[in-house]
Amino acid sequence: MNTRPTHIPGALAATSLKQLRFTAPLVHCLTNDVVQSFTANVLLALGASPAMVVDPAEAAQFGAIADALLVNVGTLTHPHADAMLAAIHAASQAGKPWVLDPVAVGGLSWRTEFCHEIITLKPAAIRGNASEIRALSGLSASGRGVDSGDDPLSALPAARQLARGTGAVVAVTGETDYVTDGMRSWAVAGGHPMMTRVVGTGCALSAVVAAFAALPGDRLDNVAAACRVMSCAGERACAVVKGPGSFTPEFLDNLYLIGEEWLNGEGMQ
Repeated sequence: MNTRPTHIPGALAATSLKQLRFTAPLVHCLTNDVVQSFTANVLLALGASPAMVVDPAEAAQFGAIADALLVNVGTLTHPHADAMLAAIHAASQAGKPWVLDPVAVGGLSWRTEFCHEIITLKPAAIRGNASEIRALSGLSASGRGVDSGDDPLSALPAARQLARGTGAVVAVTGETDYVTDGMRSWAVAGGHPMMTRVVGTGCALSAVVAAFAALPGDRLDNVAAACRVMSCAGERACAVVKGPGSFTPEFLDNLYLIGEEWLNGEGMQ
């Protein structure tokens, strides 16, 4: 249980990606106001379909229509919280998965209390950085706002505990991502430090996790595949761009073009 997880095979990630492109899941994104456009473009580039329906009354109706729901508390307000609760209940009643991104949990009291409340409503997956996952599981954490002060591997025991307590697949992301269902775990390599210099890569990853959580099959494998697809596209983009300003278009192009060869580490320039 304490050994370092093995890395998800590229072929396994490619199988999930192929299924996503075939089914084109509709993802209801209740997300950070700062990242809505970027998140929508990431989902579209991969072959999923985004929707941002934020009024509480409409969110309840749409929660039952969409294939998956993302709840991101990055710019949490009381109206947002009402919409999130309404959408979660509707999605759950319709048997649709929902994903939590606990942005800055542990650093701010209300959002921390709110996230502790909603994880009792059985998310399908939780995606956060090491400090957020440690804080959400009740451990001390050294994050500052959205920035993690903890190493992802150090948060893996907390992620396993959180997964067992909630029934969710938990992805703790950073230089290497670790994805666990409480018993089994995958490691996900790739990515690049430049990805932390662009607003929205983590938030968009949570939306992609929601899209992959809607797929049939093993949810642990599908969530790990979401992380691998994003890290691979980011790694390839950062290899050719000069800086953050040119990263976004290259990243979106890579998400559109990505296939099994790239996920297996082939064809890097």
